[in-house]
Amino acid sequence: MDHGGHGMTLDLPPFTLGRGLEFTGEPFFLAGCLLALGLHGWAVARLRRRGDSWPVSRTVSFIIGVLTIALVMCTALNDYGMVMFSVHMVQHMVISMLSPILLLLGAPVTLALRALPSASRGRTGPRELLVSLLHSCYLRILTHPAFTIPLFIASLYALYFTPLFDFLMGSKAGHIAMMVHFLAVGLVFFWPIMGVDPGPHRPGYVMRMLELFAGMPFHAFFGIALMMASEPMVSTYAHPPASLGIDALSDQHAGGGIAWAFSEIPSVVVLVALVFQWYQSDQRQARRTDRAAERDGDKELAAYNAYLAALQARGQ
Repeated sequence: MDHGGHGMTLDLPPFTLGRGLEFTGEPFFLAGCLLALGLHGWAVARLRRRGDSWPVSRTVSFIIGVLTIALVMCTALNDYGMVMFSVHMVQHMVISMLSPILLLLGAPVTLALRALPSASRGRTGPRELLVSLLHSCYLRILTHPAFTIPLFIASLYALYFTPLFDFLMGSKAGHIAMMVHFLAVGLVFFWPIMGVDPGPHRPGYVMRMLELFAGMPFHAFFGIALMMASEPMVSTYAHPPASLGIDALSDQHAGGGIAWAFSEIPSVVVLVALVFQWYQSDQRQARRTDRAAERDGDKELAAYNAYLAALQARGQ
């Protein structure tokens, strides 16, 4: 099998959507997706058994997030992604920008904190370990914008335009490791921006929007660079198998178009989520203010009535 000059071959028929969506069950990601769904189901069931509720919308968001990962990693898209740059870019965009947002909207950290039992006094259990991790200096650094934004950008430029990409694409294990990296980078980048789960950094809504827009344009520039190139820029995909019947440069241009267009999708999803959260926060604050005003009004009325009663008693 010959694949991109690395000694691996995948003789695949020409790509169609039907062929791309055939289930293949890549073991690593299939096991990870099933484990994530199982743990989520266990946690929600534990809350319900003790009489606590969990928003259905969060469960739906989390499940869809897991399914998007399975869609690009546990189907034939994963095989085509080894030899077609455009399909690989679909995988990259989904798993680094769409899947993390959907998973984070499911509030998995909050669910874990509510569902995990507290250890007995003097002992350390999974819940205590999670709490200590959330308060650790390591996570504070990993989720700081000064780290997440450069990491988000470097995952494009420092990976695709260096020999590291060709090295990782030389094997399926390397390809899987790359996709795990994309997912992890997406999670740490969008975690403080989404602000659904507790974390070391909880910036205000305006700052979250600025963090979002600080990273997104670089995806667009990356896509434009690929679309304007006059020769293949990624050597792994410079010589696609003849069975695919594709031109490497045209496929690269298609991949660049996908990277350019896809950068708009997470921006819209995140902005809608942030505006909704902002609205809900303002509504909660308004209700608190109204309740405080009512309490103060009741106190003033009681004081005034007491004053009148005192005057009446004095007059009598």
